[in-house]
Amino acid sequence: MNKLKTGILLINLGTPDSYATRDVRVYLKEFLNDPRVIDIHPIARLLLVNLIIIPFRAPKSAKLYKEIWTSDGSPLLFHTQNLKNKLQEKVTENYVVDMGMRYGNPSIIQAMDRLKKQNLKKLIVIPLYPQYASSSNGSSMEVVYSHIKSWLTMPDVEVVNSFYNHPAFIACWKKIGSRYNHENYDHVLFSYHGLPERHLKKGDECNHCLKTVDCCAVLSEKNHQCYRASCFETTRLIANALNIPNEKHSVSFQSRLGRDPWIKPYSDFVIEEKAKEGFKKLLIFSPAFVADCLETIHEIGVEYDELFKEHGGEKVQLVESLNSEDFWVDALTEILNIKKS
Repeated sequence: MNKLKTGILLINLGTPDSYATRDVRVYLKEFLNDPRVIDIHPIARLLLVNLIIIPFRAPKSAKLYKEIWTSDGSPLLFHTQNLKNKLQEKVTENYVVDMGMRYGNPSIIQAMDRLKKQNLKKLIVIPLYPQYASSSNGSSMEVVYSHIKSWLTMPDVEVVNSFYNHPAFIACWKKIGSRYNHENYDHVLFSYHGLPERHLKKGDECNHCLKTVDCCAVLSEKNHQCYRASCFETTRLIANALNIPNEKHSVSFQSRLGRDPWIKPYSDFVIEEKAKEGFKKLLIFSPAFVADCLETIHEIGVEYDELFKEHGGEKVQLVESLNSEDFWVDALTEILNIKKS
């Protein structure tokens, strides 16, 4: 009989199969039709996404994906694949590691079906989004739970819902950030993926969300499940680790979509303001992403750099993500609490 194993499922957001418009369209259709992403009436979402957003957005997004595509394919995909392979090499033979994307290929379901054949006694699932959000972590786990309920024999399931404040995660960003001397920059910006304000309010069980300007500034019992508060806490921990003074860094949110209010401040607004104030060099971290992707490589590295220069700045420097760095692989073993070989 095969030895019982523990499965480890790494989940990331996803990427088109290629930068061709048709593949980007397929990807966006799956992504934006997720009711946890665009949480409006189903008919309104169907019309908005399929008749308005995708026809206009797919060709534009395809051009952007083409700019970041490499000989190895999509950066998000190959970084996650490399991470999976390195983690498999790092752990003992009692573990089997796989990865799946919430949208696109390889899918979460495909990864789970492969793991099912490994005679699992336990399955550890970690969505690779450090700060919990319903539209990312919640959506990914919904797929996991929905699929596993069809298994006649279920392993024990353990979920790492978030790791935004885990010491090993913060230590990784300290190592990455140490490659750049913050004293050589006028300001350090921590830019996180944005969310509609309604997402935060819907998840607020304490009637605390966005009641005051600084409701997320300090993590508390009332906001401990809040995405925005988690982002501020991640920032505080990384800044402290790198000895970045409070007055020299700030938090902002990028990648908003549509006209509804999203969580503030907006990254592009902050960057424009800093340039107009006479700042010449910005250093930008993006700790909502553990792998570089369109939002880091192009939105920050290209678009925000152009915006900053347009208003008088000289340089936006993106701090690369954790990708598949060896120390990130080691950190994952700590976050997952698993044994190394």
